[in-house]
Amino acid sequence: MGSLKLENIKKSFGKVDVLKGIDLDVKDGEFVVFVGPSGCGKSTLLRVIAGLEDATSGSVKIDGREVSAVPPANRGIAMVFQTYALYPHLSVRNNMGLGLKQAGAPADLIGKRIAAASSMLSLDPYLERRPAELSGGQRQRVAIGRAIVREPKLFLFDEPLSNLDAALRVNTRLEIAKLHRELKATMIYVTHDQVEAMTLADKIVVLNAGRIEQVGAPMQLYNSPANEFVAGFIGSPKMNFIEGARLGDSARTVGVRPEHISVSDQGGAWKGTVVHAEHLGADTNVYLETEQAGLITIRLFGEYRAEPGATLYATPDAGRTYRFDERGMAVR
Repeated sequence: MGSLKLENIKKSFGKVDVLKGIDLDVKDGEFVVFVGPSGCGKSTLLRVIAGLEDATSGSVKIDGREVSAVPPANRGIAMVFQTYALYPHLSVRNNMGLGLKQAGAPADLIGKRIAAASSMLSLDPYLERRPAELSGGQRQRVAIGRAIVREPKLFLFDEPLSNLDAALRVNTRLEIAKLHRELKATMIYVTHDQVEAMTLADKIVVLNAGRIEQVGAPMQLYNSPANEFVAGFIGSPKMNFIEGARLGDSARTVGVRPEHISVSDQGGAWKGTVVHAEHLGADTNVYLETEQAGLITIRLFGEYRAEPGATLYATPDAGRTYRFDERGMAVR
């Protein structure tokens, strides 16, 4: 239905190299998420796949067919943008069916596909409304429905939830996950939010400065990061990084996740002073200035009373620490 193969994709804007040789295989039916910091090239890569940007060099193949010179409308893709891009004068029904109508599809086919997409996205009560009469979450679902009715080979999502509030982001994320299970379609999704990546993806592609740092399943990246960049990007709160020399370790950097550190007021590996505590209900994040490791973050499950200025001892889980060499690569 929708496999994708990228071979040595490069993209430059003038003298600025944005993509520096991207190789990637996406299998039919996979949900693949591109993540990385702002400016890493993830949206540019998505636009190259869609045909909205021409690659400077390299090959884009969809279902084994070379499409680098094929216009976007003929690539068999549908794209959902950060902005909904709905026609304000058209009803939900007509917004969803406009692309098929312009392509000359028969009215009965258009109606059938709109009905199926509307049912999937719980839009039946809103089909005769215009976009101004909808909430942000409903508008985004219409934009997704407009993509579904085209029955594309590839669904491309460019930060589709970033304009929604926190509660709507969670609900819409669940709807997208459910949609993927129902359609069994190939989806490529761009986000800067690693929580979205971890909860939606079959496979995560971590990008940095125009290059792929690592590709893998969410828990593979969490448990076995290839390098210091991936280790710091995946996980929240961020992994603690400590100079190996401070701990008497031969590695340049030692990493330990906040959730892999225990605390006690009776004694432990690192003695420290509480700088601040964030009480989040389900979790408590404690910031501890230690003699041995410097300032570290500790994630404790549940409520934990930690007053600024109090003395605590932190002990890392020896089996859950990471070591990185001079190049920032993981030492196994």
